[in-house]
Amino acid sequence: MKYYSTNRKVKPVSFREAVVKGLPEDNGLFMPETIPVLSKTFFDNLSNKSLIDIGIEVATPFIKEDLTSSQIQEVIEGTLAFDIPLANVHNNVYSLELFHGPTCAFKDVGARFLARCLSHFSDQKITVLVATSGDTGSAVANGFLGVPNVEVVILYPKNKVSHLQEQQLTTLGQNITALEVNGTFDDCQRMVKTAFLDKELNQKLKLTSANSINIARLIPQSFYYFWAMAQLNTNEKVIFSVPSGNYGNLTAGLLAKAMGLNIDSFIASSNKNDIVPKYLATGDFQPKSSVQTISNAMDVGNPSNFSRMTELYGNSWEKMIEGIQGFSFTDDKTRKVMKQVFDQYDYTLDPHGAVGYLGLQEGLKYEGATGVFLETAHPAKFLNTVQGTIGEIEIPERLKAYLDKEKVSLEVGKDYEELKEFLSYRV
Repeated sequence: MKYYSTNRKVKPVSFREAVVKGLPEDNGLFMPETIPVLSKTFFDNLSNKSLIDIGIEVATPFIKEDLTSSQIQEVIEGTLAFDIPLANVHNNVYSLELFHGPTCAFKDVGARFLARCLSHFSDQKITVLVATSGDTGSAVANGFLGVPNVEVVILYPKNKVSHLQEQQLTTLGQNITALEVNGTFDDCQRMVKTAFLDKELNQKLKLTSANSINIARLIPQSFYYFWAMAQLNTNEKVIFSVPSGNYGNLTAGLLAKAMGLNIDSFIASSNKNDIVPKYLATGDFQPKSSVQTISNAMDVGNPSNFSRMTELYGNSWEKMIEGIQGFSFTDDKTRKVMKQVFDQYDYTLDPHGAVGYLGLQEGLKYEGATGVFLETAHPAKFLNTVQGTIGEIEIPERLKAYLDKEKVSLEVGKDYEELKEFLSYRV
């Protein structure tokens, strides 16, 4: 399996090269040259398979040329070492709970997979550079903590992540460094992308990305769509609502569908950063500066994975709108539905899952279907918002452990040259 750039200006590379590079030199994103369709036998027996069995079978066609069967099993078992339950909220509405990993966010899956792949592929010191709007950084930091020959540098926007998210980013030490950027997530993402394209810097440092721009983040996120369908085990139409910022999670669902998974359609559920819902309505993609909201992990004004979405639909807006609906919601609507679902169904939504739930309610209005929304992070990670909306909630012990640790971060501006100077100094 080779991986090409969505900009098609460089030669295709192996999975190993795509993972280590992170980003192609032409500033595109890596995509598999072919998308394997899994066998009828696999789908006929899906409900009898374990999560790890599913992960191995889904991943193998993409990575078997660069990892042995035993290495693939080791990577998958280490990645999926926690449950991903499907909770029935009410009637035909289900929550796929992606917050049972070590940092209580869906990004644990992709980050742990990437860390384990890099541990096999890295034969020299490598610097993992990652921009985060909240959960990516903590998942990556946890996944790479203490990994030999790997340094992790995390850029996050100052005052635009929750307190618990910031504690998870800034208190680990060892091979993890947090840079607090005086800007937005889009500034952080721009600085990271610029670093990958800086030939002078790349001659000094071996850089790779842990954002969803890295193909090793995207592939494992498809696993839990298969797992959700295995748990549902239904012949009804199934719609997935995906709370979205950089659109890696939604793209992974599209990948699963392209591999043969019987998902009827998707809903791109956004907050006020509604670039993709507007594109779906008009056919016009217009990135803009991000707006701060209570669902901060989705505060992205120029979603990187949009180019992968268009690739999967042959760059056809007409085909994309057949498979994806888009909706956006205000903070006020998000808070109201958090309160409503808690009062009516005794289920606690985080501000991102709440946006997914709202999108699903819109999508199911005219559909006799089963709906699944992705609950992407534990509500306790957004304590002020959640407790201000529904009252006291319990904080998991694995999150409590961060609260009393000392924050250590370095404050930088949003000028790329500051990042370059910092990275160059570390050589």
